[in-house]
Amino acid sequence: MINLRNSDIKITAGLRSQFPNDQRPQIVFSGRSNVGKSSLINALLDRKSLARVSSAPGKTITVNFYDIDGKIWFVDLPGYGFAKRAPEDKARWSALTEGFITDVRDDRLVLQLIDMKVGPTNDDLMMLDWLKNAGQRFVVVATKSDKLNKTDYAKQLKSLSSLADTVIPFSALSKAGRDEIRDVIFNFAKG
Repeated sequence: MINLRNSDIKITAGLRSQFPNDQRPQIVFSGRSNVGKSSLINALLDRKSLARVSSAPGKTITVNFYDIDGKIWFVDLPGYGFAKRAPEDKARWSALTEGFITDVRDDRLVLQLIDMKVGPTNDDLMMLDWLKNAGQRFVVVATKSDKLNKTDYAKQLKSLSSLADTVIPFSALSKAGRDEIRDVIFNFAKG
């Protein structure tokens, strides 16, 4: 069993050469800026602020590797779609992220986060297409699920379900969906 509470940030990689090259399974958190990656990581680990939560988009500018009980990595990618950064910064972070995700691995599962209230952006759809075409295993996590009324929730869930085999609505506020996401992670880590 994996002890999620035994976790710490181990590597803050600004260069591909800093990525770990061990064979631990990787759970990758991907999504646009301000979609709730840090909130999801903290909720999964029962921590308040291991992953830094920011109200300003584009704060994660490195690929952050969290050591989970010495058994798996949680990998927090820089958010895409951030607008308030210099073009050269965007290009550098884009290349860093691309260098990571183009290395498709069987021991990697991508949690592709999509804001349930906003719905999939063009950038989200491009990422989903890339994941499918690359043969990378992924699950869609629909964040901010508590922000919709029942009718809009059902409509968005149906729409998102057409994009992926597995869609898990998640709320950082109520923790709805957290246990389902943990089950997916544990089952994947077992192999």
